[in-house]
Amino acid sequence: MKTKTDKVVILLSCLVISAVSANAHAKQSPAHALQTHPDLSEWQLVWQDEFTGNQLDKTKWTRCKRGRSNWNDTMCADPRLLIINDGVLHLRGIENADKDKDSAPFLTAGVTSRKQYACQYGMIQIRARLKSAQGAWPAIWMMPETKPRVGYGEIDIMEHLNFDDKVFQTVHSDYTKNNRNKPPKRYCEAKIERDDWNTYGIEWDDKRIVFFVNGKQTLSYPRMSDLGEHQWPFDTPYYFIFSMQIGGSWVNGSGPTDPEQYPAGMEIDWVRVYRRKK
Repeated sequence: MKTKTDKVVILLSCLVISAVSANAHAKQSPAHALQTHPDLSEWQLVWQDEFTGNQLDKTKWTRCKRGRSNWNDTMCADPRLLIINDGVLHLRGIENADKDKDSAPFLTAGVTSRKQYACQYGMIQIRARLKSAQGAWPAIWMMPETKPRVGYGEIDIMEHLNFDDKVFQTVHSDYTKNNRNKPPKRYCEAKIERDDWNTYGIEWDDKRIVFFVNGKQTLSYPRMSDLGEHQWPFDTPYYFIFSMQIGGSWVNGSGPTDPEQYPAGMEIDWVRVYRRKK
């Protein structure tokens, strides 16, 4: 026979278990939902970062440094610009309040896996959310770990401008630079759920690079040997760059950066790399 005290203890225990269960479920919110690729049965996960804890995994990433290019000329090591919490990497962009110390009008953060991790072929998926602003230019892209066999190569998995409800997905090479309006098509504009979570990805092998947004194919860039070697510099390992940038000739084409709209930024929930099963 359970006493009244026993019943109270049992009730409290049930409430505690329910609370723990609710918290566990909360961590499986849309930000942590499964990837949207329709079929993973043919793929094996080989590398990932779920951004657990509160520190950047230095075995996988280093912070992007200031450079002279449009994409990195506001990069800064300020710890306020890179935060990891609740399983999400936050890359922030802010107005610079101390231009005597640093003349850059804005300060931003980015990470790269250069010399830490690079992959050649497979399926890549990255779940991200953007905080839009006039002049904001977040990007998820890949560059070759070593110089390609021929020419120049770049894979832009996602670039977003200002308040667009679309992203750009692009391949770059010597061929595409010199033949912008000739086939094969080198880029697409893909619709996204702006200010919400979206999954960006590619499937890449020795014949083509296929781009996706939220599991839907958006662009297929094929290897075409008759167009010459410079059409396909994508046969070498590529590393990741996640860059939050403010300003630049492209993003400011629709108007100047508006300081009133900052902070802005990009959140990365996870990155996962798969290899096709043999």
